[in-house]
Amino acid sequence: MAKIRKTASIEKGIEEVVKILSEEEIQQAIGKSASYLRKCSDPDQPQQIDHNDSFKLDKACIEKGKAPPLLTAHEYMISQEFEKLDPDKTKNINDMLVKFTILHGKLAEVITKAHDPESDKGLEISPLEKKEINEAITALENK
Repeated sequence: MAKIRKTASIEKGIEEVVKILSEEEIQQAIGKSASYLRKCSDPDQPQQIDHNDSFKLDKACIEKGKAPPLLTAHEYMISQEFEKLDPDKTKNINDMLVKFTILHGKLAEVITKAHDPESDKGLEISPLEKKEINEAITALENK
């Protein structure tokens, strides 16, 4: 009898992988059998999938033009945990992400300008440009 797996669980993601990939594709991706994966997808069994194997299986699904089921399961599980956070903490995380995005943009801008053929030393990065890049990296690291 087929076992019911929780929606968007790792076990459900593995079940989807088994539907997407053939036995040969599974073997090629992780060097293990589809039978091994079916054991990992059984919530009542102690067998669990290795993180590296889950990555390789998702990669094989992507190469086949399909969505990565295990990544989707992880994203859902993380979003569920994120929703449990205190709203003040969530706001702080959002603020931090906004600051990070701004600082990352500034770093990218400084690097792009330094590589501009019409900059101080052309394609070569000048000492002043290196200093500006280092300052942008430091600002990013400190956030």
